[in-house]
Amino acid sequence: MPRAYSGPMPGPRSTHDLRFVGRIAGAGTASGTRVVVGMWRRSPFGTFADVMVERPDGHRMLLAPRREVAAFVSSVYDFAHVETVPVAWGRIDGGLRVRAGDLDLRIRVGGLTPLGRALRAVPAPLATRAGWAHLVDPAARILVPGARTIGRTRNGWREIYGVTAIRRIAGVEARWGSDDLGPLAPLDPPVRFGFASSPASPSLMDVTSVIRVEQEDRD
Repeated sequence: MPRAYSGPMPGPRSTHDLRFVGRIAGAGTASGTRVVVGMWRRSPFGTFADVMVERPDGHRMLLAPRREVAAFVSSVYDFAHVETVPVAWGRIDGGLRVRAGDLDLRIRVGGLTPLGRALRAVPAPLATRAGWAHLVDPAARILVPGARTIGRTRNGWREIYGVTAIRRIAGVEARWGSDDLGPLAPLDPPVRFGFASSPASPSLMDVTSVIRVEQEDRD
């Protein structure tokens, strides 16, 4: 298991915001395997993608492209198993393809949801402010079951999800090695990697995630 993140942090009793800008795709399959893909174009680790998988029996695993990414992500979310494997993603006709170790995932992307269109009117700087996240979190829980906009990571740091667009996932083709995982299904039961699940309805979200790293005094 990779070590918990221990990157540079400023001064005693300091806070430091780590900002991840990109997309999150969440989808279930008829086999009961549920997948959440983070595709980050800007982050403290550069451009990368990582894949969180929950099996039908509840076994949770992380597929990450580099050891430092695996170490950080596994320190803020909860997994039974972590693998460092090649992770690649890109656009294909009608959607996206993601390959991570034994997983080969093709995602067919639909149009904006009604809520997704409304969110596009919210300026990104406002969407990632703590005050806004607190304000909209109760509504998010009702309108998008499984969604949260603010919470705590497994090691106690605050995290804010600023969602600025939501698109439907219209279909998936998913294989794990030689096994076909079956067609698209809701994320049901919800995945349990962190304080929030992806929405039950398969979705592709434009998101900025801000994690506030908090360092204790060590004088």
